[in-house]
Amino acid sequence: MATKRQRRKRRRRQTGDSLPQAQPSAVAADDQRRARSARRRSVHEERPQAPWGSFPLSEIVILIGILIFLPGIFVAPPQGFVMIGVGLSLVSLAGLELAIREHFSGYRSHNLLFGGAIGVPVFGALLLATTIPTPVCVAAGIVAFGGAAWLLAAVFRRRSGGALYRLR
Repeated sequence: MATKRQRRKRRRRQTGDSLPQAQPSAVAADDQRRARSARRRSVHEERPQAPWGSFPLSEIVILIGILIFLPGIFVAPPQGFVMIGVGLSLVSLAGLELAIREHFSGYRSHNLLFGGAIGVPVFGALLLATTIPTPVCVAAGIVAFGGAAWLLAAVFRRRSGGALYRLR
């Protein structure tokens, strides 16, 4: 936090002959720009905390999903398919929860993951629940994917201070 002295504006002396203001050197301007971007980045350096604190809820849900998925491979078809689906759904939801926290805090961008999480169900629902031709279902899924990815990229750009993506 800035001290009182640092926050106080410096007043320049008014002299009879006003000299032109000296422009800062390119090196100084570059250093200032880097310092500002480093400050902006330092806000998002650490992974966002879960709302439930340090309790490993996501890891436990992933473990439960794996423990349901693995026996489902060896169980007879009607129950086995359900077990595989439930296990994969639990693991996917736990991973999606972490991605949501990271994306909306500006820590890391997950635009394409969320686009796929929206586009694939749109495609599947249209394909299975309607009599629309398959190419139209594929096109609708692609449009949903692209629209969601574009909107979520704008959200991440606002949350991260202007960055379109972050690689770690």
